[in-house]
Amino acid sequence: MKKRVNQKKIFNFKFFEKKNTNSISRILLSSILIILFFYSAPILINFSKKDKEFQNNSKAVLAYTLNNGGPSSEKVLNEKDLLVDIFSLNDLETDTVRLNASTIKQLFEDTNYSLKEVRENKLVKPIALTLLPNEIRMIENIKKRKEFFIQIVLPLILKENNNIRIDRKRLFNIINKSKNTPLEKKWLEKKYKQYGIPSKDLSILKIRMDEVPVSLALAQAAKETGWGTSRFAQEGNALFGQWTWSGEGLKPKDADKDQGHKVMKFNVLQASVRAYQRNINTHSSYLKFREERAKLRDQDLKLDSLKLAEYLDQYAETGNKYVEVLKKIILQNNLKDFDDAKLLPSSINLESLI
Repeated sequence: MKKRVNQKKIFNFKFFEKKNTNSISRILLSSILIILFFYSAPILINFSKKDKEFQNNSKAVLAYTLNNGGPSSEKVLNEKDLLVDIFSLNDLETDTVRLNASTIKQLFEDTNYSLKEVRENKLVKPIALTLLPNEIRMIENIKKRKEFFIQIVLPLILKENNNIRIDRKRLFNIINKSKNTPLEKKWLEKKYKQYGIPSKDLSILKIRMDEVPVSLALAQAAKETGWGTSRFAQEGNALFGQWTWSGEGLKPKDADKDQGHKVMKFNVLQASVRAYQRNINTHSSYLKFREERAKLRDQDLKLDSLKLAEYLDQYAETGNKYVEVLKKIILQNNLKDFDDAKLLPSSINLESLI
């Protein structure tokens, strides 16, 4: 039987780890300056068209190979084009400080941020932590450990989904205009590169530039990190276990000697979330995922994480078993409660697309 190829690997690049500071003043400053996100963008309209992607499971080390026609139209995109916004996000954090679990818990209490409140009012405090606390693995109460992990990761996922909504709103505004400005054309060029579309096909961009359901992203982060306790999450901020064959990464301890892959590492958690969404939205292994997501949009239905999870069987070597694990995590932990959560400050202009 043919061995399944793990498709967590998406692209390869170096994220250089910055040194943490032990200065008390920096720790205090970092505690105070927890990043708050503020967004606004109008409600988006629905769309309908088939994603015309070339299904290529390339393992190229330094580039994506995409084909939207015949051999003559094949083009290679440099990783810097595909991931420029992830590079820049990662490089912005020059002095990341790892807060301990007790400090983070106190921060959550001081800001009245609890999952019970979120499940009821669907509002999430905009608290963005850059690193997971080491002590999360020492929380013996499994339920409390899970809730703590969700509290940390939830705002990061909502942040990236909001970014995509804002981009989609701008995309549809551009599409609906008879003539676009030079600035709008330049923005489109950038997005074609970021979403790996050398053919500059708007029908592909509309389908790729879309959200991943919050509950699904949470379930994958939980599965890939053991609810924040894995070595990859602790040492490399790797929330989604993505692979790399070159550059900076963490070598799995039980990996065979002839396996050259590593687990990608990031300076900050937010970069890991953004890289994960770019993976889901561009890699050919998840073409069917994107097509099913587009069908739900066309039918004016909410994005169903349980249904979409069925198209992530190539994310791990265990295939369908991996899919079943994701569904189990979503159901057992009531993660769908967070699908319609909003990141404060709340705005009707950032309502979920349906």
